[in-house]
Amino acid sequence: MNHELKIVTTADGSKTIYNVQVGELYHSRNGALQESLHVFVNAGLNYFLHQNNTNEVSILEVGFGTGLNFLLSADACTTKQINLTYTGIEAYPLTEQMMSQTGYDDYTPAELWQSYLTHYPAALAGFVNINSNCRLQIANCKLLEFQSGGQYDIVYFDAFAASHQPEMWKQQAISHVAGFVKPGGIFVTYAITGNLKRMLKALGFAIQKIPGAAGKREMLRAIKLH
Repeated sequence: MNHELKIVTTADGSKTIYNVQVGELYHSRNGALQESLHVFVNAGLNYFLHQNNTNEVSILEVGFGTGLNFLLSADACTTKQINLTYTGIEAYPLTEQMMSQTGYDDYTPAELWQSYLTHYPAALAGFVNINSNCRLQIANCKLLEFQSGGQYDIVYFDAFAASHQPEMWKQQAISHVAGFVKPGGIFVTYAITGNLKRMLKALGFAIQKIPGAAGKREMLRAIKLH
C-alpha cells in the first residue's frame, strides 16, 4: 500500500512524517524527539534498566515507523554497554530515501546512523547487527500476524492514535501484544484511556499513570505481574 507521505517539522525542531491517507503524524506535533525520549526511552528503557540489574534488554515496538525510538534506544544502550535486541513491527515500511530525509542524524552518533541506513533493508528480512551492542529486526507484517518464539522486556506501543487506527487499540490487538511481555516486563505508550487501563489490568498488568510528553497531561506505563 503506497501512502502519500510528507516530511513535517514539529515544535521542538525535529522532523516527523505525515501520512496523508491516514491523516496522522508519525510523532507528536509538539516534538518528535521530545516525545520519543520522554515516553519510550525514559519512561520505558531507562525505567526498566533502573529497576533491573542487567546488561541485556529486549524491546518490541509496535509501529516502527521512522526508527527514531530504535535509534535513541540503541544510542542509550551503546553508551551504557547494554546489549539490545530490538524488534519493530511495521506493516508499511518506509523507503531508505524517506528515512534519510528525517534528519535524525542530528540526534544520533554518525556511526550508528550510517549503520542503521546501511542495514535497514536487511533488517526487514531478519536480525542484523547494527553495532556490537545492538541487534535489529523489522517484522514487515500487521500486528495480529506477528509471531515470536520469545518474550520481551519492554513493549513500545507506538501505533497511530485510536481516532485514526481504532483496531490497534481494541481487545484483540492489546491481548496479542500483552502475550509478548515477560513477567516483570513493561508496556509503555503515549496514550491513556480508561478502556486501555481496564484491558491491561485484566491481562495481569499493574497500571501506572505518569506525566505525559509535551501536549499530553498523562501517559501509561504498565508492569506485567505474572
